[in-house]
Amino acid sequence: MEMPVLDTAFWMTVAAILALLMMSAFFSGSETALTAASRAKLRSRADKGDAGAEAALNVTEDSERLIGAILLGNNVVNILSASLATAMLTRVFGDSGVALATLGMTVLVLVFSEVLPKTYAITNPENAASRVARPIRLLTFVLAPIVSIVRLTVRGLLWVFGVRTDPNTIMFSVQEEIAGALAIGASEGTVQKEDRDRLLGALDLGSRTVEEIMRHRSQIEMIDADSDPDTILSSVLASPHTRLPLYKGERENVVGVIHSKDLLRAVEKVVRGEDGNLASVRDLDVLKVAMKAYFVPETTPLDEQMREFLKRRTHFALVVDEYGDLKGLLTLEDILEEIVGEITDEFDPDAPAQLNRTDSGDYLVDGTMTIRDLNRMMDWQLPDDEANTIAGLVIHEAQLIPTEGQVFSFHGFRFEVMNRKENRLTKLKIRPL
Repeated sequence: MEMPVLDTAFWMTVAAILALLMMSAFFSGSETALTAASRAKLRSRADKGDAGAEAALNVTEDSERLIGAILLGNNVVNILSASLATAMLTRVFGDSGVALATLGMTVLVLVFSEVLPKTYAITNPENAASRVARPIRLLTFVLAPIVSIVRLTVRGLLWVFGVRTDPNTIMFSVQEEIAGALAIGASEGTVQKEDRDRLLGALDLGSRTVEEIMRHRSQIEMIDADSDPDTILSSVLASPHTRLPLYKGERENVVGVIHSKDLLRAVEKVVRGEDGNLASVRDLDVLKVAMKAYFVPETTPLDEQMREFLKRRTHFALVVDEYGDLKGLLTLEDILEEIVGEITDEFDPDAPAQLNRTDSGDYLVDGTMTIRDLNRMMDWQLPDDEANTIAGLVIHEAQLIPTEGQVFSFHGFRFEVMNRKENRLTKLKIRPL
């Protein structure tokens, strides 16, 4: 007598397998959606009242618990569906049913339970994550005891092999994620280089210090407070800067900062007084007009210093080292230039270009040009950990002060010293190797 194959049990098994495959597709798509969704976009949606996005943010807080619950549910339904298919096909085809069940379920699981739902989820992860978040949250709550046992078991096994895990450790930095997204966007052409540089400049303020961007003391324009008022007035009017440090005796001894507007107001008061005339300017006490100098440590982070500038309502600071010696000068404009690029006005002198390309493809670079500026202009990756300027990088790598004509190769570039003035490298030729 021939065994009835297409009986009620057969069709019930088929229906159960289809239901399990749909559950497997749900778990696979949920895993992809919840891990690929941008938390920033979800937060934006949640702030607008999207309850699904809020649930997605909550359920992804504990990523280890989330992944554990999804994988547990996915593996259970996959194994159960494969077992049902094997039993059903073995009943129909005998021993060959095992091979047929393996082949058939592999195709079904791969296409309909893995690739299809994952592809859908990855095309619009935020929408998918908002839809699946609430049922997945319920699943993680129901499976929490089992998942906890699995987590403890896994950590115990890792501990045996010397691997220590901390569930509270943040696996990635938000800053690194944004920087990576900007790099990808720039390489694909969806983000302009100027926009990328501005955003990266703002992100980097917390990791950079005052020392890296200050104007060195050898380049500071200063005024001797012991000079006669006529000379001081002429120097202030001839300077392109509105604030100038005053020193007494030696340049290290800064006694104040003179602002051109304050000086002109004092001159006007003297000249327009009852007995005032141009000769009265010689009696002007410049130190009474000068502001108190504001000193900052060279190790101050740029974002912190910018907040201090805004808090103090000042734009000008003198930088000192750990011994209190003058190192340089910093303005709020210097910090802003790290974000938006060079800022000039009609009073700024026309500075020679720090970077020029030769006909042979080499680059002539001013030794005082910062490594960061060169990297931003050329999209290079020269290290700036040990030196701030190109000249400093060459001296650090060479471990000596090179002479004109010396050539070095490091970090994938060829450096040739073109000009040297005393102990300073003023011009270098750089060629990518």
